[in-house]
Amino acid sequence: MIVNQTKQGWEIISHRAHALLAAQIGGQWNRKTIPPRFFETIAAISHHDDLEKEWEDAQLTDAGAPLDFTLDTESSIEQLAKLVDGAQHRGRWVAMLVSMHICLLNENRRGTSSEWDRFLDDQIEKQQKWRKALGIKKEEADRAYQFMHWCDRLSLILCQQKLPADERALEITSRLDNQRYDVKQYNDGHVSVEPWPFEKDEFTVNLEATHLSELKFKDNDALKAALKDAPIEVLEWQFVKSS
Repeated sequence: MIVNQTKQGWEIISHRAHALLAAQIGGQWNRKTIPPRFFETIAAISHHDDLEKEWEDAQLTDAGAPLDFTLDTESSIEQLAKLVDGAQHRGRWVAMLVSMHICLLNENRRGTSSEWDRFLDDQIEKQQKWRKALGIKKEEADRAYQFMHWCDRLSLILCQQKLPADERALEITSRLDNQRYDVKQYNDGHVSVEPWPFEKDEFTVNLEATHLSELKFKDNDALKAALKDAPIEVLEWQFVKSS
């Protein structure tokens, strides 16, 4: 889960909500430059964090505070393999993109054990098999994944409250088509991306966040119970094309 501290306690954003926000952002993309199999790509973006189940697996820091995902232990090979296998029920294209995402996030584990080496090699073999079966070139798959990564990165910037103050720009990524994209928030609250990659000149995206008033919890069960009963706030961001 994504944990932001507030004056009243904690703002909790689930990874599935973050993924849905990323899919909303991707759905606004200029139709002239969308990746192949666009709607399946949006499905992969929307479901790439299905492994995270905050209401079932919520955890605490040693001090009893909700544990942010950046401090959480990494997922096991068995969990990651299950995520890829589950993605196949939505189709091979979705499974391929989810597998590529897992490989990117865990490539640093290569060399740490024979199990991790076998797992990562197996994912690469599966990606090759799926590309061949789908008749997709590696370059097309790579661009679709970079699109997915772009949307994921911008969604995280919003969810983690990383937009800089004073209308300063923050790089989203330079991987998609070797083009650097920056995001900024104006003093009136509107958000813009440069260069503008979207179909419309203005649109709104949103997600639901849970607010906890308690600063610490005695155990994981207490946190999970609080998450289920806590008030929910809809967070919105209005994107506008800069003039």
